Amino acid sequence: MLADFQFVRTAYCLDASIKVSTDFLGALKIEDLIENLYPINIGETTTTYDRKTDYINDCKKNGIVPASYFLRHMEKPQLTMSHHGLGEEGMKCIARSLASNTTVLNLDISDNWLGDTGGLIVCNMLKENIYITDLTLRDNRLGFGCAEQIGEVMKTNSTLTHLTLSGNQFDDKSAIFFADAITASKLEYLNLSHNRFGEVAGLLLGPAIAENTTMKELDISWNNIRRKGAMALGQGIKNNDFMKKMNVSWNGFGVEGAISLCDALKHNQVLEELNVMNCRLTTEAAVLIGKGLAVNETTALKVIKIGKNPMQSAGCYGICAAILRNPNCVLEEIDFEDVLVNKDFEEVFKQVKEQLPNIKMKHGGMEPPQKPKAKIHPMVKLMNYIEKNNLKLIDFFSQLDKDGSMCISYDEFEQGLEENGIKLTKEEIELLLEELDSDGDGDINFSELATGHTEFKERTDNINTILTASQPRPLTT
Repeated sequence: MLADFQFVRTAYCLDASIKVSTDFLGALKIEDLIENLYPINIGETTTTYDRKTDYINDCKKNGIVPASYFLRHMEKPQLTMSHHGLGEEGMKCIARSLASNTTVLNLDISDNWLGDTGGLIVCNMLKENIYITDLTLRDNRLGFGCAEQIGEVMKTNSTLTHLTLSGNQFDDKSAIFFADAITASKLEYLNLSHNRFGEVAGLLLGPAIAENTTMKELDISWNNIRRKGAMALGQGIKNNDFMKKMNVSWNGFGVEGAISLCDALKHNQVLEELNVMNCRLTTEAAVLIGKGLAVNETTALKVIKIGKNPMQSAGCYGICAAILRNPNCVLEEIDFEDVLVNKDFEEVFKQVKEQLPNIKMKHGGMEPPQKPKAKIHPMVKLMNYIEKNNLKLIDFFSQLDKDGSMCISYDEFEQGLEENGIKLTKEEIELLLEELDSDGDGDINFSELATGHTEFKERTDNINTILTASQPRPLTT
């Protein structure tokens, strides 16, 4: 009796519809309390009553508090039980009730910490229930222990068309079961994102994708598929004649994967949307994908998402240039998110806009204008040469003064600079001569060179002193 009381008291605290004080609970019979907690409407059918009663009794038998939300929605086509903290024990009672349920078509039990045991309970339920068409099992830590049974459900349950399994710690060992299931599955939508699939998984899933004849959309984003695995996925896309949408974003495709995607775009005739965002696609990789777009003869491809890749503006330019070379292109959306572009890209995109007036494009903004390089005074270049070669000023002057007259003409000065490898433009030479020839007689003598050198050094030292003094002093304690 005490256990019954604790069970009902807990359920009572979770159901705000009962206005009975806790002091009065002990005087009521358990049957009366259950009837008050879960009243049966007069209009409800016997089937509904039996199913609710069976669920309540099952929970009581297993020491589980009935989920009032489940009781209220168990006869609706859409049942969302995400974030309810069911665990494997709570899932047992719900699964037993759902096994014979013919009303629920769309079931969402995301984030309930089911684990592999709870996942197996769901799989067993799906062997009996042939009405659920859309199942979401996101973030339940199902792992390798549940992968094989889920694969069996995918192969044998012909009613299930949409399955979301993201965030369940599936790895390369689990991939073999999914590859086998994808080959024979009747699913139209499969989400395997946010798992731990790597290169081996890509090698297994690629051929399975090629053989599937029913799937219209596959999301395998946010995994670790790269190198040969990425190439295998590309080949799977190439050889699949039914897939409409493919999301392989946040994987490590790189140049190798781009080569495979290029081949896929050349031959695939049905793909409508391709998402390769953040796949380590460099400028070279973007150009390779562009080559595939340039010869894609289908009128199916509408959307390509290729942003968040280190392809720079040149990669975006290559994609747009490829579109211009393809008169059959019918793209409606290009996504270059977070990729900075320049004026060259803007010009080529204007041409794309003329060819495809309705196309939408997104990018990361314009590149900031490059700061002009600071001009180096020619006297600095001359001083650097003298210091680098450990020369005294008189020694440098002597190299230019071939006749020993201690006086150098403009032509001799310019020729001496060239012979010593001091590269100055004509404007820089003119500026240097103007500073060194203080009397303006058309010649430079040693005293003028020494004076000009000293004065320039003093000016430079003064500027450095001012800059140093203007720097904020460090705080002291």
